[in-house]
Amino acid sequence: MYIYQIMSSNFGYLDIILLGMIAGFIILRLRSILGRKTGHEPKAFSGFAEKEFNIPKNETKPANQNLETLEGKDKKDFLRGAEIAYETILSSFATGDLIKLKSLLSSNMFSNFSDAIKSRNKEGIKSEFTFIGIKESSVEKYEKIKDNLFATVNFVAEVISVKKDKENKIIEGNPDKIKFVTDSWKFTRNIKQKNPNWYLSEIISK
Repeated sequence: MYIYQIMSSNFGYLDIILLGMIAGFIILRLRSILGRKTGHEPKAFSGFAEKEFNIPKNETKPANQNLETLEGKDKKDFLRGAEIAYETILSSFATGDLIKLKSLLSSNMFSNFSDAIKSRNKEGIKSEFTFIGIKESSVEKYEKIKDNLFATVNFVAEVISVKKDKENKIIEGNPDKIKFVTDSWKFTRNIKQKNPNWYLSEIISK
């Protein structure tokens, strides 16, 4: 009986120690997992409305922020966002995605793009488009006019673009040929509005 009591007591202590070790192991595992970055966190680029470009919008801006120029990190971030917007607008136009286009175009430009898509659909023209990549981008002109900012960006990109008719015959482009395209796009935003996004306001012909 005495031996049984000692063994029962020892088993109780062993159970407590064992449970404590398990709890400590679980806590350490949780801390290491929850505090770990996976490397797949979404990248963010300022000033463009598409989800891939969003950043937390800070209502409080630095008092010394200079809107008269676009330089340094601000210029770099703007160009990265503009490049993504450029690819998204071209791809969305090819697929006829009006929702994405509306988030990146001024009202005037959206009306023009929408009319072009409707006309294309009416004629039964299919657009096949593959965006290969941007070779070069640069801010050609930046200016502040009253409460509006304007930035003209030059893009040089590689794409594959094909148009087909109702019979699925190629009427423009070559599906096996990559071509260079050069565009000059003007983006704008109003600094008085809470929405900090830039919108494509003009495609400049050269």
